Amino acid sequence: MELVEKNLYSSIKEIIHSSKNRIYRFANSVLLETYWQIGQLIVEDEQKGNLKAEYGKSTLKNLAKQLTFEFGAGYDYTNLTNIRKFYLSFPIFDAVRQELSWTHYRLISRLDSEQKRNYYLNESISCNWNSRELQRQINTLAFERLLKPHNEQPLPIENFNELLKDPYIFEFLGLKSEDKNTENNIETAILNHIQKFLLELGKGFAFVARQQHIVTDTSDFYIDLVFYNYFLKCFVIIELKTGTMTHQDIGQLDMYVRMYDDLKRNADDNPTIGLLLCSVKDEAVVKYSVLNDKNNLFASKYMLYFPKEEELKKLIEEDRLRFEMQTEK
Repeated sequence: MELVEKNLYSSIKEIIHSSKNRIYRFANSVLLETYWQIGQLIVEDEQKGNLKAEYGKSTLKNLAKQLTFEFGAGYDYTNLTNIRKFYLSFPIFDAVRQELSWTHYRLISRLDSEQKRNYYLNESISCNWNSRELQRQINTLAFERLLKPHNEQPLPIENFNELLKDPYIFEFLGLKSEDKNTENNIETAILNHIQKFLLELGKGFAFVARQQHIVTDTSDFYIDLVFYNYFLKCFVIIELKTGTMTHQDIGQLDMYVRMYDDLKRNADDNPTIGLLLCSVKDEAVVKYSVLNDKNNLFASKYMLYFPKEEELKKLIEEDRLRFEMQTEK
């Protein structure tokens, strides 16, 4: 194909893609408004006071049969139930963000609190989650794993813990917890799945280096993983430990943070943060180490498998209680 033909083809291709995107956005906007209006009518009809729960359920089923017969798929009983929840979750249509699809809203509307719904809505938009990633984040209780849910305002550097999750769930790495995984294996798996790792890590992270070489007058050191958080404007160094964390691990992390501040940090960067990711988190070590009184060193547990919901909730509650006890001091 000649250059002129290639340029013509590229220009036409760009127009077609742009048109398809506009059509999709318009169709999505109309669909959301349609479902919202249907949900409003259903809820207003229920609120007349003459419908009991059982009768309301049968009404929805009869309505679904009639609508499906006349308009086809999309109006069955399950979807009408979702449409009703959609309206109840977002009773003001101006609050409905057009960037998200109906699948996003169907998932978000099932959540049991406004704070959760707003978190997943805002994160889906700012992090560009597709519906599959949104489902994973909900399934892994991403909101609950934040030690302290944060708003969209910039955080001071000492509030880095508000961006942390505990535990982190790395099931997407494809590593089995029963296998003897080395730190090198985990690092390699992280780099092979860097996009998913960044999503799990939190907001504002960009990858900088693996095994970054730090040279002093007398020794050479290698930092496992280095990231930059543009939200906090600082470097974040991560050390991976496959076993139970020790005070030596924390001392090493503290030394690396001091080195990085001295040798790598730019004048306009905030102080470096250190994060120790370990497969077993020893709370006694956390309590009696510098982790307990320094605002730039943190430790979180990671899990290489997708835990059962009961197990995950228990871990989250334990970490939340410890966090609250620390903030009350």
